[in-house]
Amino acid sequence: MAEEKSPVRKKIQATDRMNRIMADYFYDVNEAATTGSRKVAWCTSVGPAELLRAMGFAVHFPENHGAMLGATRMSTDLIPEANAIGYSPDICSYLTADIGAYLKKTTPLAKAYVGIESVPRPDVLLYSTNQCRDVQDWFSWYAKEFGVPVIGVTSPRNVNEVTDAHIDDVARQIEALVPTLEDISGSKLDRDRLRETVSLSRECTELWKKVLETALAAPAPLTFFDGTIHMGPAVVLRGTRQAIEYYELLLAELEGRIRAHVGAVENELVRIYWDGMPVWGRLRQHSDLFAGLRASVVASTYCSSWIFPSFDAGDPFQSMAKAYLELFIVRSEEYKERYLKEMLSKFSIDGIIYHDAKTCPCNSNNRYGMPQRIETATGIPSLVFSGDLNDLRCVSDEQTRTNFEAFIEQLEEGKSC
Repeated sequence: MAEEKSPVRKKIQATDRMNRIMADYFYDVNEAATTGSRKVAWCTSVGPAELLRAMGFAVHFPENHGAMLGATRMSTDLIPEANAIGYSPDICSYLTADIGAYLKKTTPLAKAYVGIESVPRPDVLLYSTNQCRDVQDWFSWYAKEFGVPVIGVTSPRNVNEVTDAHIDDVARQIEALVPTLEDISGSKLDRDRLRETVSLSRECTELWKKVLETALAAPAPLTFFDGTIHMGPAVVLRGTRQAIEYYELLLAELEGRIRAHVGAVENELVRIYWDGMPVWGRLRQHSDLFAGLRASVVASTYCSSWIFPSFDAGDPFQSMAKAYLELFIVRSEEYKERYLKEMLSKFSIDGIIYHDAKTCPCNSNNRYGMPQRIETATGIPSLVFSGDLNDLRCVSDEQTRTNFEAFIEQLEEGKSC
């Protein structure tokens, strides 16, 4: 039977360094916005940030801000503000929490970083619909609010195999953004700087992949819950030397844990794959629960979303297009099913948990029979639980806890047979 014990949380020592790097990033963007020293661009989390960074923009990522609203448990009280101006409670709760925070003139940045009073005012907003259509509506609302341009890339979706036609289409759209960005920034695109930025992003993504793949070891030196925190530089600082240096530091620490046979979860008993979004307002609670049950959540589709192996400094526009088209969320059910089977085998998974996030259908992969098909094909048990990334009104803590405990007990019994 799955017996929960008091979890022993093993702090990753590099966390302090990451916190300083993230603080420097937020202060830098704030300085650009408040002094006008640089233009500020808002970008979706898997949009062509390399182009913006190469053109000298300070880059803000509203989805990162949305996750902060969720993690600080501010979002549930702010979402109704967006609902009141016409946004459905069923759409992305990053969007509704973020707009709600703007309407209420509040931000977790002000509480975490002395001197920051608000999110940075944008000079331009750049979206890519590779993850969902909600980002276009989200950015368009702010464009009207601030009276600034909104530009973007309309991505193919439900892609099985990424073809040259797909890549050419998206590459042309990315390159077509350049004249507008040059007008706003007041300078021409430096192609050499773009190549350098893409090269740095490639190096960052390779290190981030190595970090996540340390969890191939048993016991795993980090968990999904660690990954949701330490992916911060890969999201907001890819294309910079700071992100690379941080992941070199983190990787060295995790490799040291492997050599010393130190696991993130003490006495790791079962290994879990997490598909879908985290419940940001319950990260600590879920982390402690699994650790207490000696269950290590060793891999996820979510944290792997910032691995871009196709970045190529030799062909920046084509490679950015290919990289952002290859994302799991862009792909067909057939591709996703194949990918998940490979990951279950690669990480020696005992069970897979699917998060059915009420407001994030594009990241909820349980709705069309995939859990049943994969379980039939692999024999690996699965659990679907209902919740949400940000709206805690959609989360039943007691039911979720009971379901997780019963699932771990099932996995324990299966291993003992």
